Amino acid sequence: MFDGRFRDQVDAWVRPVGRSAKRAGISADLITVIGLAMAVACAVAIGAGALRLGLLLMILTGIPDLLDGAVAKASGTASQRGAFFDSVSDRITDALLLGGIAWYFTTLDQPGALPVLAFVAMATGALPSYIRAKAEALGIDGKGGLVERAERFILLGLGLLFDRFLVPVLVILVVLNLATAAQRFVNVWRGASAPVRPARPAAARRRPRGTASPATERWLARREAARARPGARRAD
Repeated sequence: MFDGRFRDQVDAWVRPVGRSAKRAGISADLITVIGLAMAVACAVAIGAGALRLGLLLMILTGIPDLLDGAVAKASGTASQRGAFFDSVSDRITDALLLGGIAWYFTTLDQPGALPVLAFVAMATGALPSYIRAKAEALGIDGKGGLVERAERFILLGLGLLFDRFLVPVLVILVVLNLATAAQRFVNVWRGASAPVRPARPAAARRRPRGTASPATERWLARREAARARPGARRAD
């Protein structure tokens, strides 16, 4: 929902920051790498039980994710390579954050199946992203759904801030991830089921009236050449 409703507004807000980073000589790839480093630090903090510090580092992780695209646009370096790097780093960041939560659960007195819950949240969170990426590779719009990456960050932030609600937040996150994946799957399925008219070959396209085909033109040229030869038979 965030990507569809507020993305343009956020891009307008961070565009001046992107221009400033361009003037300072900071590249978009460097900002992406900084975000990955923040994600590693966030995972370590959460795994060590410092959930509030982990929340702060998670916020700092999200800032580079907002800025790298603005810097790339401001500097004119937006490219497929940058988009690929940014997408891969997003998936790594998500895995690090939920991996840190799984690590934290293992340090509890009776963790039970809680580490598995964090793993399920990570796996179901990857489903909507994969469906969108595959749909766009096929030329179909795969956006939309109840929660996207921004909403997942907000929910995880609430769970880290109020640690007693961390487990319910993860359960809600799993349910919303599955609902979003189902929504996107249905939309892509419908888009992929639309009939596609095959393009007719160029030779089969209708020629304007009064225009002879290439074969007819060759036959007429041979006929005229035969008439021009000495001793050729005249037509009646």
